Amino acid sequence: MICFSSIYLKSMEFTTAEPFLHKGLLQSFELTKYILKTNVYPREPSPLKELREVTAKHPGNFMSTTPDSGQLMGMLLKLINAKKTIEIGVYTGYSLLLTALSIPHDAMIIAIDPNKETYEIGLPIIQKAGVEHKINFIESQALPVLDKLLQNKDNEGSFDFAFVDADKENYLNYHERLLKLVKVGGLIVFDNTLWGGTVAQPEEAVSEDRKESRRSIIEFNNSVSIDQRIEIALTPSGDGLTICRRIR
Repeated sequence: MICFSSIYLKSMEFTTAEPFLHKGLLQSFELTKYILKTNVYPREPSPLKELREVTAKHPGNFMSTTPDSGQLMGMLLKLINAKKTIEIGVYTGYSLLLTALSIPHDAMIIAIDPNKETYEIGLPIIQKAGVEHKINFIESQALPVLDKLLQNKDNEGSFDFAFVDADKENYLNYHERLLKLVKVGGLIVFDNTLWGGTVAQPEEAVSEDRKESRRSIIEFNNSVSIDQRIEIALTPSGDGLTICRRIR
């Protein structure tokens, strides 16, 4: 039985310094806080709450999956009864732990990230939650791992779900490989596909450090919007979450 964190609707306090709030695309922090306060945090499993709080102390905390996006992903995983998944980009493991808590005891996740050090921040919490046995962590860039998986024909169409939250410049490369690995009817979910709202801004209004990834995200969004192999839904959850369902 998963122990959910207590419901503290009246006592919970937020500040705009919450690490993930800047990623929200709603018109006000107050509306984001309302969603978190009334729908997300009351149902957040206690291991996820603990990992979120630990991650908030890390200087790269802005890279973590937002709790509202995590809640949506957890529902998707359960709706399709996912048992074999891939995660590209792990960071401290919030989305990884969420996936591990959402899938059956005998399910498995291939988790890929070149930085094992950040993964190990969340590992003690993952172990305490009793789900480490579901995780095969691979310390590597993702493309070589995906290409190696595709060398084995048995892997084609064998995965139920994939989550991508890594280098945006490779989103299209990941998409092509994952479409071969994920089965028809399976889901591929890409994070950060609205890139802080900059995809709808003129390029001259975007800071230099965001332009390259913005261009890659725009190219990705344009490509998947006309990809007849998938059905798509782009939701403004977190920093933009594109859900792709393989249909052929």
